[in-house]
Amino acid sequence: MTDTHEAEVYTHGHHDSVLRSHRWRTAENSAAYLLPALQPGQSLLDVGCGPGNLTLDLAARVAPGRVVGVDRSEAVLELARAEAAATEGAPDVTFAVGDAYALPFEDGSFDVVHAHQLLQHLGDPVAALRELRRVARPGGVVAVRDADYAGMTWYPASPVLDEWSALYHEVTQANGAEADAGRRLSSWALAAGFDPDALVATAGVWSYASEEDRTWWAGLWAERCVASDFAHQAVAHGLADEVALEQLAAGWREWGDAPDGWFAVLHGEVLARV
Repeated sequence: MTDTHEAEVYTHGHHDSVLRSHRWRTAENSAAYLLPALQPGQSLLDVGCGPGNLTLDLAARVAPGRVVGVDRSEAVLELARAEAAATEGAPDVTFAVGDAYALPFEDGSFDVVHAHQLLQHLGDPVAALRELRRVARPGGVVAVRDADYAGMTWYPASPVLDEWSALYHEVTQANGAEADAGRRLSSWALAAGFDPDALVATAGVWSYASEEDRTWWAGLWAERCVASDFAHQAVAHGLADEVALEQLAAGWREWGDAPDGWFAVLHGEVLARV
């Protein structure tokens, strides 16, 4: 990151429980609002690309256009490059270290600039949106999608998951980030200078209700509660101890075992013409 933002922290980190959820993402389940704007031959930049699975899926939609994925972690970019190399028929994508506040590209370099689950982790999302707008060409699009943690809902009722949600908000606040980013995307985009008449705001949902989906989602968060950067930060900030985190993990597993269990993740989405 630049000097101004070098102290920023990625709440989730790159524990395997986080990367497994990143690898699950596809253009259909995570960028459906963007797909009608994609055409073969477009250039596309994916900011905060992580292990690259969603980047590669989007790249297939704009092939043979130029596609670049950037992330501030070289370690996760190595995983992205390995994923691309191991995927038969994968489109040609360049993965490079990049700072969302100071992207290493000229003005107007891309037809499409995309960021999925990025802005919720930044201390200055408006500045990042200005930078995304800068590297989009006139007539191009900037597409952002972020979860809204206060908008997440589940059944059966679980006091432990209520505690998890409260702790997650406390950790992100301590990190200088905004867990309820989804509802704020339009406001941030307008503050970044996007034309309100060229901005479309929508919502998208992930839901986990089948036995397989519940088991997967509960297992991810049970692990995150004890082993991911989120857990380490909760302890470092003095917001939880290991016993409390183990209780949260047990609550997630209990929810996952409920035959009538249901969980929905609300996302805000903004598609803005430049």
